[in-house]
Amino acid sequence: MSSAITTVCFDADLIRRYDRNGPRYTSYPTAVQFHTGFTDIDYRDAAADSNRTNEPNQTNAPLSLYVHVPFCFSPCFFCGCNKIITRDAAKAQRYLEYLYREISLQAPLFADTRAVEQLHFGGGTPTFLSLDQLAGLIDTLAGNFQLTDSPTREYSIEIDPRTLTADSLPALARMGFNRVSLGVQDFDPEVQRAVNRVQSINATLDAIVQARADGFNSVSVDLIYGLPKQTVTSFARTLDTVIAARPDRLAVYGYAHMPRMFKAQRQINKPDLPTAAIRIELLGLTIEKLTKAGYVYIGVDHFALPGDELVRAQSDGTLHRNFQGYSTRAEFDLVALGVSSISKLGPTYSQNAKTLPEYYAALGIGRLPVQRGIALNRDDLIRRDVIQQIMCQGVLDFARISGQFDIDFKLYFESELDQLRNFAHDGLIEQSSRNVVITPKGRLLLRNIAMVFDAYLPNANAQTFSKAI
Repeated sequence: MSSAITTVCFDADLIRRYDRNGPRYTSYPTAVQFHTGFTDIDYRDAAADSNRTNEPNQTNAPLSLYVHVPFCFSPCFFCGCNKIITRDAAKAQRYLEYLYREISLQAPLFADTRAVEQLHFGGGTPTFLSLDQLAGLIDTLAGNFQLTDSPTREYSIEIDPRTLTADSLPALARMGFNRVSLGVQDFDPEVQRAVNRVQSINATLDAIVQARADGFNSVSVDLIYGLPKQTVTSFARTLDTVIAARPDRLAVYGYAHMPRMFKAQRQINKPDLPTAAIRIELLGLTIEKLTKAGYVYIGVDHFALPGDELVRAQSDGTLHRNFQGYSTRAEFDLVALGVSSISKLGPTYSQNAKTLPEYYAALGIGRLPVQRGIALNRDDLIRRDVIQQIMCQGVLDFARISGQFDIDFKLYFESELDQLRNFAHDGLIEQSSRNVVITPKGRLLLRNIAMVFDAYLPNANAQTFSKAI
């Protein structure tokens, strides 16, 4: 591995200068380009194509499943996810009934020889569902898709520690989950009150200990910097507490204050937010503490211990970026189930209806709830590969892309390579006749470097995207 992969260098002046709005590149093209001209019929065609190829074993190609559970008991004011706030358990039961209908429509589209090697329950709050409901959902998936008990599977679930009982984690392990992601955000009581997420430190740490005792292979913790009332001193305490628990992975997101798009964020008192200078200091603190504690910086927001699969995947060249962040299996088709969820099948992306009435209406007439999407053209595919290399590997190999797509890379991207000169001048990249290597200084600005290759960005509304830092 090159030093650009294994190290990161925090330069506050450069970050301040390059901090602009831009995509997170969990897909390319981004969801902004999805359109209603892509329908459920196109989705069915993409599914059929994903089962067919000249390669003899393609019908055995593994699948990744994502299941969206949109419900939360109370709003976290910082959240920008698609969610429904309710304490009415009956709403979850009705949702499951329609989710089961979608599963019954989706499963026959894929060869029954395709094992599900990745499974992720996200939200919302998946543990809003009772243990019986979660078990019923797993049983329904197992009755329609080829779930596996292989030790190499990655079956993960997002958990709000406040929803756990003594039986929760053992029961989830018995259902087949072997990875857990715990939402923390910040342990400081004043910050927690400001974002309406009061959460016990002990309950969270106990959950980490219990998850390991119950056989979960990986424990991940989510934190957010830039929250209201947050200070460098208070966030340092949160980081020290989490580091002492030694989770396998951490996702440390920069809070994106976009109240025009996310209604719950209007409850946040804007003067309570840290200044831009403090945000940068918080990021620097995070990098310093985590790397000193032995964590490897994977890329945008993500850190992992040296032996983690993300680190190995980055070394092996199989790291991938998708709507759940970084993933270890680049080649898998992603089948997304539930309201607002986004699938990736071959050269297509598609998103389900964003509201429950629309989701229920489609399934009520026996139709897949696909509401919009996009079929990638040749230029999209080329640029998607380029952006994936930047975001996941930190190295852009001209010959590899030229050979894969039968192009002259330097001629095809003549304008983009010219734009990269400013990045080279600032020490963010090293550019040669053969490749572009992201330097340790540039690794915190991967999004900015990737933006150079985004053909849609010049015509996009910058306010649609969050700040890069």
